[in-house]
Amino acid sequence: MSITKERKTELVSEFQNSSTDTGSPDVQIAVLTHRINALTEHLREHNKDHAGRKGLLMMVSRRRRLLDYVKKRDPGRYVDLITRLGIRK
Repeated sequence: MSITKERKTELVSEFQNSSTDTGSPDVQIAVLTHRINALTEHLREHNKDHAGRKGLLMMVSRRRRLLDYVKKRDPGRYVDLITRLGIRK
């Protein structure tokens, strides 16, 4: 259910803005999206996992705040980010 070190490194290298960037909003949103997708699959099988559902809601809220920040700062980057991650349908 948690993200592996290798997968996190791949996400960081794919979404980073510079070679030393590991904590930009883009990277954080990408990592949260991966964790949200994994937890959503877990909850489809284990629908009585209420603690996991609460964690999912907290992660979705955190991602929403980060996306709002990116949208306010750079709308073009926001559109590119949600397209690359496939968040909005």
